[in-house]
Amino acid sequence: MKHVLAAVVLCASVAQAQRAPVGPATRSYVRFDTSVLALTNVRVIDGTGAAPRDNQTLIVRDGRIAALGPTGSTPTPAGAQTLDLAGKTIMPGLVMVHEHLYYPVGAGTYANLTESFSRLYLAGGVTSMRTGGNMNGFAELLVAKAIARGEKPGPFIDATAPYLEGPGMGFNQVVALRDTTDAKKLVAYWADQGATSFKAYMNISRDELRVAAREAHARGLKITGHLCSVTYREAADAGIDDLEHGFFAMNDFVPNKPLDKCVGRGGAATQTMATLDPNSAEVQALFKYLIEKKVAVTSTLAIFETFTPGRPLPQGLDVLLPLLREEYERRHANTQRNTQSPYLKAFAKGMEFERAFVKAGGTLIVGTDPTGGGGLVPGFSNQRALELLVEAGFTPLEAIRIGTLNGARYLGRGTLTGSLEVGKHADLVVLNGNPAANIADVRTVQWVFRQGVGYDPKALVESVRGKAGLW
Repeated sequence: MKHVLAAVVLCASVAQAQRAPVGPATRSYVRFDTSVLALTNVRVIDGTGAAPRDNQTLIVRDGRIAALGPTGSTPTPAGAQTLDLAGKTIMPGLVMVHEHLYYPVGAGTYANLTESFSRLYLAGGVTSMRTGGNMNGFAELLVAKAIARGEKPGPFIDATAPYLEGPGMGFNQVVALRDTTDAKKLVAYWADQGATSFKAYMNISRDELRVAAREAHARGLKITGHLCSVTYREAADAGIDDLEHGFFAMNDFVPNKPLDKCVGRGGAATQTMATLDPNSAEVQALFKYLIEKKVAVTSTLAIFETFTPGRPLPQGLDVLLPLLREEYERRHANTQRNTQSPYLKAFAKGMEFERAFVKAGGTLIVGTDPTGGGGLVPGFSNQRALELLVEAGFTPLEAIRIGTLNGARYLGRGTLTGSLEVGKHADLVVLNGNPAANIADVRTVQWVFRQGVGYDPKALVESVRGKAGLW
């Protein structure tokens, strides 16, 4: 019955799709807002993994893709606003699934940056996102609704409830679960308030995770986790839908790990992973188990890059409040001097694990996690996430699919977005390059369209430059 209801709701959503609303506070960032738009003579990367198609025309009508085909045989409707995009590429808007609307500002405390970060995500080409944990309570739920009404610029947001976490982490903004009753009540409360996803954290117990997953699934919602106290196999048994941070948080092979206890705050898992062969029988058996249980895995290589000596400074730091930018630059310099960092081995091994998981048939999705010690700026870091997937061994087209259609399908929105297909929302990015040939060209964003409305990324970025960290 649950699946039948979901199908009815989804069909209704498709039928009601229309151009995204644009309110007065959003209007200054909009460059194209018309009922019929023709994008002509453009290279198309459709997000399915198929080869690019040159000299194409894409017709947008009332927020949806109405036609897509060769320019010579795809007529432009009368009265359409036409953009000749010769030499440019269009691809689906990014669908990123481990994002945050907060940022570390000191000693276990995170600032609410729903305003600046939602603009930066959209500017970077992210048209849909899931927040991977919530330090802001109602703020994230409210900004998601405001964006949907056109009152604020930003991507579609699948808003995650506050963390489901047991005692021991020490965050100032997270309430610790006491038992399974707390887990059930917390899921029920936040689902009633409008949260659309849940995230388990490092000190949750197996029983609390099982009860939380059951309560979320009863409401047609999904649960992911950044785990430590619970192994990946145990999480699959408990009903988890997704596992965060690739295999850096995998503690199935940590020696003598006690039940329901987090060992080394995740560091033990990372160090153990660095010693393992992803093609070994024991690891392949875990992959197979996750695949059988339909558990997806989220790549967050961008955050682990910030922990790894020898890696470049992240891009986009100039949009941060100067104090936060300077603090991160000091942290980055210290990281470069850390010759004993476990990530010197673990970063490359984490890439190997993600590639091996996909080769085994697993579903990989991607996000950035702009937390840790800071440094990751929304939009810029999402583009970097695709570059790192290519560095890990995926082709550019595979990386784009992971960052678009895979994420959309995981979120249950694959019939609406994630690829350029007739009938779907016109969620797309116009690029001044060809990321199929050079993945770094995902950074050449000229315009971003969300549900048929075209935004100016430069205007969005300039509106928060030097201020991200305040609001």
